[in-house]
Amino acid sequence: MSHSTTEVLVGGVVLAAAISFAVYAGQVAGISRAGDSYELSASFRSLEGVSVGTDVRLAGVKIGTVTGVDLNPETFRADTVFSVQDGIEIPEDSAVVISSEGLLGGNFVEVMPGGSPFPLEAGEEILDTQGAVSLISLLVKFVSGGGDE
Repeated sequence: MSHSTTEVLVGGVVLAAAISFAVYAGQVAGISRAGDSYELSASFRSLEGVSVGTDVRLAGVKIGTVTGVDLNPETFRADTVFSVQDGIEIPEDSAVVISSEGLLGGNFVEVMPGGSPFPLEAGEEILDTQGAVSLISLLVKFVSGGGDE
């Protein structure tokens, strides 16, 4: 009978670990329940290092994820759609910037809030954007002495 009890306990621990892993993976991947976020859009000149699933952050805190990326064939810009958690109101004069976590870190979308008392509504576009800055091009410019003269 002790083998049976031990097997049940070990099975329970394995099941609990599997459920914990599934919950953690869902949080990391940005999977959330439908209806608890709204979508905004922005158009970037360069979206280097950003893809679907990339974090959207405000003051360093994750508030959403990138849900869609498409190339606009008319403007040759990267049209981006991202979700923002309900309850977080982004002022209408906010800016969106592609930021880097450091030299070896990945990129993320950073919301720089404006001062307007009017929030963006679901589906609206943020017009003030700044694309990704290529670290390689900056290093080449620095090494070659291509600064302002």
